[in-house]
Amino acid sequence: MDWRRNRFVVLAVLSLLVTLTNGATVISAEESLSLRASLNEEPVIGVLAQEMSYSLAAKYEEDYESYIAASYVKFVEGAGARVVPVWINKPREYYENILPNLNGILLPGGATWFNQSNGYADAGRHIYDVAEEINVQGGYFPLWGTCLGFELLTYLAANGDEHRAHCSSNNQALPLDFKPDFRKSRMFAETPDDIVEILASEAVTANFHQFCVTEQNLTAYGLDREWRVMSTNLDWNGFEFISTIEHKFLPFYGIQFHPEKNIYEWVQNKNISHTPNAVKAAQYFADFFVNEARKSGHRFQSEDDIDRHVIYNYPVSFTGLKKSSFEQCYLFEGNVDYRQSIETAKGPGGSGGAIAQRYVERRKKKCNKQKSPDFC
Repeated sequence: MDWRRNRFVVLAVLSLLVTLTNGATVISAEESLSLRASLNEEPVIGVLAQEMSYSLAAKYEEDYESYIAASYVKFVEGAGARVVPVWINKPREYYENILPNLNGILLPGGATWFNQSNGYADAGRHIYDVAEEINVQGGYFPLWGTCLGFELLTYLAANGDEHRAHCSSNNQALPLDFKPDFRKSRMFAETPDDIVEILASEAVTANFHQFCVTEQNLTAYGLDREWRVMSTNLDWNGFEFISTIEHKFLPFYGIQFHPEKNIYEWVQNKNISHTPNAVKAAQYFADFFVNEARKSGHRFQSEDDIDRHVIYNYPVSFTGLKKSSFEQCYLFEGNVDYRQSIETAKGPGGSGGAIAQRYVERRKKKCNKQKSPDFC
C-alpha cells in the first residue's frame, strides 16, 4: 500500500507541474495541429466479458461461460473505435500481453458478483493494475466503467474492500445533479453547453442498479484523495449516490447510469429515454471515452493481428427474443480457447468466418444429440 501511495504522490506532482506549465505556455497554431496529428485515429478498445447472469443462463441450454452485451460494443463502435473482447478467467500474463495492443478498456455493467473467483472482478484487478502501471510509466491508457464497471473501479481502488451501499434505482430515469465545480473535471471541462443543459434538466440517464457508491464511502476508504465526484443523484427512496466520477491523476472514468441503453436497447417498460436529446447526451459519453482512447499510442503489430482479435470473429445472438434485458449479446462457451481458435482460423488455409462456423458445427452436434425440434 505504501508503494501505491508513493506512486500517487508522484502522479500528483506531475499533474501539478503539467498544470503550471500549461498555464504559463501559449500553444501556437502549428503546435496545436501537431498535437492533433499525433492522435490515434484508429483506436481499438477492449470490452471486458463477464460471467453469465442467472437469468441469461437460464434462457440457454448451451454451456456458455461469459457474455458481452452488444450495446457496449455498439457504444464504442458508434464513436469510431473497433472492439476486442477481453476474456475473464485468464492469468495475469494474458492481460499484460493484451493491454499494450489496446487503447483503452470498457468495464460494462451487469449482474455479477465481485467475490466470484476468476471472473469479472479478478480480471478487473489485473486490468486496473496493468493500466495503472502503463500510465505511471508515461503511457496513456483510459479505463471506463459503466454502472457495475463504475462500482468495480472504486472497489479495486479500495483494494477489494466492499464499500458499496444498497440503492433502489431500477428503471429510474434521472437528470444529473452536478457539483458546483464539475467543469474542473476532464469529463465535463469541454462539454457543450447544450449537452450540459440536457443532462442537468431532463430525465435522460437510465439507472439500473441495486448497489451504489456514496461520497461517504469515498471518504471512509480514503478514496476522496484520488477520485473526483462531478455529479450525484437520488434513488427512488431519496438516497444520494454518486453518478459520475473520475480519477484525479489517471484517465479512469466511471458513470453509474447507462448511456448505451438510450441508443441501443429497446426493451419496453424500462423507463429508458430515447428522445433526440437523450440520444445526443448519451453519444457525448461515447465520444469522450473514445477521444480519450485516441491519446493512446498503442498498436497491434499489424492489421492481420487486429483481425485475429476483433469482436467481428464472433456471432451475436438476438437475446431480446428470449425476454433478456439486452437486445443482443455475444455469448462465449466455457470450454473453448477462443484465442487459440482465432489463431487457427487465421492460419494458412483459414477463413475469417471460421469462429462462426465452429458455433454452427457445435450447435448441429448438440441438435443431433438432443433430437429435439424445439432445440434445433
